[in-house]
Amino acid sequence: MVEIKTDQSLEAMREAGRVVAQGLTAVREAAHIGSTLRELDEVAHEVLREAGASSPFLHYKPAFAPTPFPAVICASVNDAIVHGIPDDYRLHDGDLVSIDFGAKLDGWAGDSAISFTVGTPRPEDTRLVETAFAALDAGIAAATVGNRIGDIAHAIGTVCRKAGYGIPEGFGGHGIGRQMHEDPSVPNEGRPGRGMALKHGMVLAIEPMLISGGTDRYYEDRDGWTLRTVDGSRAAHAEHTVAITDDGPRILTVL
Repeated sequence: MVEIKTDQSLEAMREAGRVVAQGLTAVREAAHIGSTLRELDEVAHEVLREAGASSPFLHYKPAFAPTPFPAVICASVNDAIVHGIPDDYRLHDGDLVSIDFGAKLDGWAGDSAISFTVGTPRPEDTRLVETAFAALDAGIAAATVGNRIGDIAHAIGTVCRKAGYGIPEGFGGHGIGRQMHEDPSVPNEGRPGRGMALKHGMVLAIEPMLISGGTDRYYEDRDGWTLRTVDGSRAAHAEHTVAITDDGPRILTVL
C-alpha cells in the first residue's frame, strides 16, 4: 500500500531530509586519505545525535540479511556497489567511495547517497560519478504528477545504458515515509508509461546504481551485506528522497 503524505507530513520529511544532507556533507568533508570507514560512520552518528534524530540503518535486518546492519552509513569502496559495512579500512588516494545515509526525525525518514573520489580522481571514475548524478537528475525530472513509475525507471536506465554502464539487477529505489522502505519499488530501468501513476503526496527514494564494467551482475560478499561487481570494476551510487507535488518534484534531502 502506498501512503499519500499530507503537505504537513512533507514538511516534516523535509526536516528529516535536511539532517541526511548535513550528515552526508560532514562525511564528505571528513573523508581524506588515511581516514577509516569507521571514523566516517562516527561523523554521521554525531550529526544524528546533534539533531536528535535516529538511524533507520542501524540494527536494520531485512529478510536477506544474516545479521542486523551494524552502522549508520553504508560505505562502499571501489568495486563495492552498495551496502558496504564501515570497518577499519583506511582510504587510499584515488579510492571511489559511495556513502548511503538515512535519518529518522519525529517519526519520518529520509534517505540519500553520494559518490566521490578521495584524493586524485581517475578520469573514468569522474565520468562514472557524473553519470550516476545525471541519471539521478533524469529520474527526478520524470517524477511529476501524471507520469508513472516506469517513466522514472526509463529516464534513469536511458542515461546509464547510453554511457555503457551496467545496472545491478533487481536493485533500485523505493517509497519512503514513516519507514525507510515502503511501497512502491522504483526500478532503475523500465518502460515509459507503465506502472503506478504518480500523485501529489507520494514520496520516493530515487537511487541509480551504476557498474562501470557494463555488466548487471554482482555477488554478495561474505559479510552478507556488501554487493560487489563480479569483474572487479568500480561502481557508483546516487540517491535523493523526492516528493511528488503539483508544483513539480521536490528534493527533500538537500541542505
